Amino acid sequence: MTTVVTGARRARVPGSLARSRRRRQALTGYAFVAPDALGLLLFVGLPMVLALGVSLVSVDGFGNYAYVGLANFRQMGADAALWGSVRVTLVYVVAFVPLTFLAGLGLALLVKDRFPGVGAVRTLFFLPNALSLVVIGVLWQFMLVDKQGVLTHTARPFGLGGVSWLGDPRYALATYIVISVWYSMGYQMLLFLAGLKDVDPAYLESATVDGASAVQRFRNVIWPLLRPTSFFVAITSLVGATTGLQSFDLVYVLTGGGPDNKTSTVVFYIYEQAFRFGHYGYAAAITTMVVGFLVVVTGLLFGATRGGRFHAD
Repeated sequence: MTTVVTGARRARVPGSLARSRRRRQALTGYAFVAPDALGLLLFVGLPMVLALGVSLVSVDGFGNYAYVGLANFRQMGADAALWGSVRVTLVYVVAFVPLTFLAGLGLALLVKDRFPGVGAVRTLFFLPNALSLVVIGVLWQFMLVDKQGVLTHTARPFGLGGVSWLGDPRYALATYIVISVWYSMGYQMLLFLAGLKDVDPAYLESATVDGASAVQRFRNVIWPLLRPTSFFVAITSLVGATTGLQSFDLVYVLTGGGPDNKTSTVVFYIYEQAFRFGHYGYAAAITTMVVGFLVVVTGLLFGATRGGRFHAD
């Protein structure tokens, strides 16, 4: 009997050790995640809740609050300037997301292999991201200033010297999109490079032996393995184009929302309502709707693609 009990105890010991090890690993994981989770809670979650509360009141700028219910949300339906900003933002997102995606992917494919100076080339492509967007905006504004800018003089032999790239309503939004893509494509290149590093060279060698062309190798080998990275790039580009720094900083520095509100994004319009006109409750209501829209869209994308895997486990 003693032998049986001792054997049972010995049999239970490895299970207890395994559970204890898993518990320690879980606690270690929670400890690493805790600072980021706390930061998200304090600087993202809490402001979202406060914005929802402010959206239900009217603020006069002197600290006086009056509860107005859903009046701020009803006001959005009749605000033509807001819907103009929504149209600008939609055009910007529809152009920026695919252009940045393709530019980043193309640059990553271009510099993924080793060649003399590849590090310098990668650094040059990524260099704009090392600068503040305010600095980027000032530099581009200097180069595109009417009749005196560097690019204006460069384009003069092509008959474009008289074009006001930032002052003409026909070209301002397109110029803003091009600058945004130029700024962001280096960062997207790094993301795609990280994804390309995970592609097993054995797969490519096998495809080459089977006679697959470069296009076939990309379509049948590289692209399927890049889908999770592509999903991450698309989601971050979507969120960045809608509410990111480039949707405010560049607009503020380059055009101030003009000319004729042709570059006024939703984020810039929220800034104007809150800090230029003092309509804090209305600005908070718009913010709440934008956040809700992004939550719904990203949730649908996660559900449709199974979190970027595009297939069932």
